[in-house]
Amino acid sequence: MAATAYLFPGQGAQYVGMGQSLYDAYDEAAARIDAANEVLGFDLRALMFGTADVDDPKAALTATEVTQPALYTHSLAAMAVLDAHDQPPSMVAGHSLGEYSALAAAGALSFEDGLRLVRRRGELMAEAGKQRPGTMAAVLGADDEDVETACTAATEAGEGVVQPANFNAPGQIVISGDVEAVERATERLDARTIPLSVSGAFHSPLMDYAREGLASALEAVTISTPQCPVYLNVTAKPTADPDEIRQRLLDQLQSPVRWAQLLRAMDADGATRFVEIGAGSVLQGLVKRTVGRDAERQGVDTADDCAAFLDEIAASA
Repeated sequence: MAATAYLFPGQGAQYVGMGQSLYDAYDEAAARIDAANEVLGFDLRALMFGTADVDDPKAALTATEVTQPALYTHSLAAMAVLDAHDQPPSMVAGHSLGEYSALAAAGALSFEDGLRLVRRRGELMAEAGKQRPGTMAAVLGADDEDVETACTAATEAGEGVVQPANFNAPGQIVISGDVEAVERATERLDARTIPLSVSGAFHSPLMDYAREGLASALEAVTISTPQCPVYLNVTAKPTADPDEIRQRLLDQLQSPVRWAQLLRAMDADGATRFVEIGAGSVLQGLVKRTVGRDAERQGVDTADDCAAFLDEIAASA
């Protein structure tokens, strides 16, 4: 039987104007974005749409403590429309922050609890970046094993800590850690490397400051059994166990996102269509690179995307 996997983007996919066409076209999306404003107590909608009274709308949206609730809210606004048309996924996964969106889409988290969690997560990660500054770099064209070896050698040389942060696709890896250690690791690699503009060394031991606060936040919310399998960043395996979900959300702060392995697992488990729910098209590109160019891919970002997806479903019914 054909299975549809819903994928949810993470930090970096945000853009000024995100969610506005959904808000204007669909009452369900508007209600969800308005609800986010109420839960958060500030005008997230204006920051998403670029109408906030700020000097630099892009910079305001890029702040980690804003970006994370914005991406979550955008994805869940799109899901509100799909839910109203009875379009549940067969399986879900989300990249880093997107894991919270995936869990809410699958019914494991309420929209409100998930929103409070991602806001707190963003605040804690931003503060962790200030407490122990670090950096990240993309590595293109290297094998997983070579990247891991370079990170281990740089760490053992006493130049700080560095480790793989994202295994995004074959030959597309991100490393994270102390600035000098990241620089030394990239020098050891015979591959193209690109420094990333980030506010912290995400998915590395440098996020230790955020761990205790996130653990407390996770303990304060109810995590229910999801309505479909959720493929976890840390294990790249599906689960429906609320206790495992809670633990892996915490582990994810300091562990690599095993996205390529996760996509292969979804493919092996029968996913025939991958639909990116939320901002941008990055995850669709990673599906193409990992599962293959023949893999069916689609995005639901704007109102036009949503209408096209629903029309296609109706035509095939």
